[in-house]
Amino acid sequence: MVRIGNVELKNRWILAPMAGVCDLPFRVLCTRMGAGMTCMEMVSAKAIYYNNKNTEALMEISPEEETVSLQLFGSDPKIMGEMAKRIEDRPFAILDINMGCPVPKVVNNHEGSALMKDPLLAGRIIEAVAGSINKPVTVKIRKGFDEAHVNAVEIARIAQESGAVAVSVHGRTREQFYSGKADWDIIRQVKEAVSIPVIGNGDVTDVDSAHIIIEETGCDAVMIGRAVQGNPWIFKALDMADKGLAYEGPTIEERKSMILLHGRMLIECKGDYIGIREMRKHAAWYTQGLPGSSKLRGRMNEMESYGDLKQLIEEFL
Repeated sequence: MVRIGNVELKNRWILAPMAGVCDLPFRVLCTRMGAGMTCMEMVSAKAIYYNNKNTEALMEISPEEETVSLQLFGSDPKIMGEMAKRIEDRPFAILDINMGCPVPKVVNNHEGSALMKDPLLAGRIIEAVAGSINKPVTVKIRKGFDEAHVNAVEIARIAQESGAVAVSVHGRTREQFYSGKADWDIIRQVKEAVSIPVIGNGDVTDVDSAHIIIEETGCDAVMIGRAVQGNPWIFKALDMADKGLAYEGPTIEERKSMILLHGRMLIECKGDYIGIREMRKHAAWYTQGLPGSSKLRGRMNEMESYGDLKQLIEEFL
């Protein structure tokens, strides 16, 4: 069993934090499918400081969620520590510090993966957050900022020394974003360099690759990102594999039920207008690779209501 600080996960399989994907409805569905932990969309410490209303919605957690990690990003140690303290009594189990986000608007603010270029500041931020709250603090990093600056091992050691109780490592540099092949060897190097749990991330697409990354790197848990989009059943497959059972994947009826349930949950959570528009991408992911799905995607982008979604899915499936 994986233990992160004083939090014990029910299994090794974790939903990675993904902006625009890991909202409350999707996290609940992944929890139901057996995820050992779900990670929230990253939240700006400055946005909490300024009482941003959209950020308040991002931090909503369902009583149904079992173990949730709230991810904070920022570059000011004082604000990061103070905002961690301000939100500590919310029902998340673990606070994660984002040092891996590659998007330009985050990096240009010296946040996310930009912090890997400044190990001293990274350490000060981790220390400020870990020293401000009693909940376990973890850090998500990348292989490095670019191939000329591969320093995941150094940052992981700093994280451990500064009070982090686990580190997640994405085996790509910031320069790669999500392209190319993830370097699992860097995850192995981090695992050998620190005594805290290491969570491997990158190119895990199914049960086989999830087990191979553990064998090759020795990582304690696995974080799964893009492979979960339209496929929350991956957690069911992994959980069943742990019990020595095989999962053949969802039936057409299960796929249909999941799409319609997800649509209803999004509308209930965000209202008709936003909910159905956010459902468009999820519906495309759920049906990707099925015969005729490319033609269907065009029609999905025109959906205006739950009725439209239901009609399309009934016709297609």
